[in-house]
Amino acid sequence: MAMVVKNNMSAISTLNTLNKNSSALSKSLEKVSSGMKINSAADDASGYAISERMRVQIRSLDQANANTQAGNSMLKVAEGAVSSTVDILKTLKEKVINAANDTNTDDDRATIQKELNQSIDQIDDNANVTYNGKYLVDGSKNTVGDATCTVMTNQSLNTATTSSSALTALQNANGESLEIASTDKVTVSYTHQGKTYSTTFKVGSSSMETLTTKVYNAGTLAGDAGASFGFTTTSNSIIGTAASGKTVYTADGTSAISLQSKVSGISGQIAGFSIRITDDEGNVKKSANASLDAFSEKIKAQNESADNALTFQVGAKANQSIKVGLGDMRSEALGLKGSDGTKLNISTQEKANAAINVLDNAVSKALDQQTTIGSIESRLNYTSTNLTTASENVQASESTIRDADMAKEMTNYTKNNVLLQAAQSMLAQANQSSSSVLSLLQ
Repeated sequence: MAMVVKNNMSAISTLNTLNKNSSALSKSLEKVSSGMKINSAADDASGYAISERMRVQIRSLDQANANTQAGNSMLKVAEGAVSSTVDILKTLKEKVINAANDTNTDDDRATIQKELNQSIDQIDDNANVTYNGKYLVDGSKNTVGDATCTVMTNQSLNTATTSSSALTALQNANGESLEIASTDKVTVSYTHQGKTYSTTFKVGSSSMETLTTKVYNAGTLAGDAGASFGFTTTSNSIIGTAASGKTVYTADGTSAISLQSKVSGISGQIAGFSIRITDDEGNVKKSANASLDAFSEKIKAQNESADNALTFQVGAKANQSIKVGLGDMRSEALGLKGSDGTKLNISTQEKANAAINVLDNAVSKALDQQTTIGSIESRLNYTSTNLTTASENVQASESTIRDADMAKEMTNYTKNNVLLQAAQSMLAQANQSSSSVLSLLQ
């Protein structure tokens, strides 16, 4: 090798090697200190892009999970309010059953009425519960729906029963006569806007439709001009149409007779309907009453509503959501109070007896709402579990791409560190080689 001064190629070559070793050591140090084998797109462009997309998905899934848990918390507030209302309604039914017993005096019933009034006010307070400033069960978070009429269906009567059927010809579901005589008396009651109206008359040749006509006339004479209702008979087991537009059928798929309000919305709601048959001596005909007084609400009266249902975003992509509509749990919607503030009255035995059916319908409405809330809560729990699992699995995949194998990286770090020190030492030796030229110049 020629002895040159201007270009020390050995030192230059060693310096390049030193720089490479220094760069490798720097990368190893970065991987060891960060715990990741991909710290920038320069390390692995495709791997970095895939990893970042996974990180976006993980954060999205975690936020969706947080949304799910927040939604569940909101529904627990709503359920608590409805649960309290159910408890109140159970107590109220006990009270009206007590008031219907003639061991009580009118003063006793007046005392029970005071308790009932306060309980109805508490039901309204329950319906005004809020979460983060949002009212939940006051009807403002209902699903989109048309205004509907009250429909109460009786499936304890023979399937051949129609509105024109004579009371004396009525049969139960098994085809057995109800043994109603023309000399018997029938008492019919209904509750509308918090007020109960009733009438009593001899059966004679009366038909089912006669019942509604006479009690409606009695209500009109008493000042009730807002109610209008009558009997209808199902065709092909169809009872009617719910607010959602879905067709409502009888439970067993057979025909049945129904009582339907002719005025839609809560203003026309028939909160309770009661029929009682007594013989000419005043004795109650229990078998006949068991079948006749068995009208249960199949379609509840509801005002027309826009789509104000709650939407919970429970997924990482658009439209991965759960919608839940919360009904109106105020006392008016439950049939316990009128729009003018008139509360369900139990001042007499007859009115207290009619109030029992009103409470049954109110309990049914509240339990239906509680069931809806509970089913969504259960679904959200499953959704949260699923999101947690999905986030964990995606994070495991991202870890495979991005995380460093620390044992391997420490091995590389040690190797690069030794090579760097060796290169530094050899560079010092290469730099000394040029000094030998000085001996020739002496």
